[in-house]
Amino acid sequence: MSGRPTIKEVSKIAGVSFKTVSRVLNNEKHVSEATRRKVEEAVATLNFRPSHAARTLAGRKSFQVALLYDNPSPYYVYHIQAGAQERCVELGFRLLHQPCDSEAEDLTQGVTALIDEAHLDGVIISPPVSDAMPLIEELERRKIPFVRIAPGIARGSTLSVAIDDVAAGRELTEYLIGLGHRAIAFVKGPPNHISSEERHQGYRDALDAHGVAYDPDLVVQGDYSFASGRKAAESLLARTDPPTAIFAGNDDMAAGALAVAHERDIVVPDALSIAGFDDTDLARAVWPPLTTVHQPVRDLAWSAANLLLDGDGKHRQLTLDHVLKKRASTGPAPKA
Repeated sequence: MSGRPTIKEVSKIAGVSFKTVSRVLNNEKHVSEATRRKVEEAVATLNFRPSHAARTLAGRKSFQVALLYDNPSPYYVYHIQAGAQERCVELGFRLLHQPCDSEAEDLTQGVTALIDEAHLDGVIISPPVSDAMPLIEELERRKIPFVRIAPGIARGSTLSVAIDDVAAGRELTEYLIGLGHRAIAFVKGPPNHISSEERHQGYRDALDAHGVAYDPDLVVQGDYSFASGRKAAESLLARTDPPTAIFAGNDDMAAGALAVAHERDIVVPDALSIAGFDDTDLARAVWPPLTTVHQPVRDLAWSAANLLLDGDGKHRQLTLDHVLKKRASTGPAPKA
């Protein structure tokens, strides 16, 4: 044989029909394991790589999906991309990475234009784009398959995967209360991220459950960026009665708060405890390493791609586990 191996050659070596090879390559169901193994062995022997163009013509699919995202944290975006990419590659799909402005008036038009131009087979939507309801409604109207990551609106009506942000926010706050902290500040993420509101709700629930008065002056608005964490910490630590702990809604903002503490010679955690959320690479890169909630971002994206491309087609919602990571940025509250 010379040149690039063909699907007919795979068929001949495997001893099965052309259509059977096509079913295996397209990850279709109703193929026996024995047959699948024979085809896979033939593919490996020939080092056969299917043509996307040929697959598109054969099955009227593009074998391309898009990941939509709008998040200022490069660490979060990287893991969302990596998780979705891993599963797409495993299933023979190409993943297009598409940054969006979730509040843009032309969001829906832009996404539908991308779908039409690239002939996408589906869309993975990460927050806050996952709560852009005009877009969701248009995808449903056009019957475009999609999965939402961490939606906060109409969660039960679509395929989605998330963690319990309220429970996670409560668990971290209760940990700080258990260390003796009562003046616990909270730095919120942007209002258009439902996760920000849910983590704040968990914070409030923990305070209420343990009889700690909620002080709205200890809640500062951020936007999930390092700079907003710095700004929030500067405001909080300039108070005549500064908090003994800061719970930032993500690791980027917590790192910003930690930088301000270092600049002011405030010893962390002896004089001030700082905690974040997500458990990104940044949480382990700063000093001291951040106490944080491990959100399995990569697994969320992998699971979203799996639901989109290998699910059973029914509306399902997956809730993945979070884990509280206790590290050196938090400690007992300083004595009065």
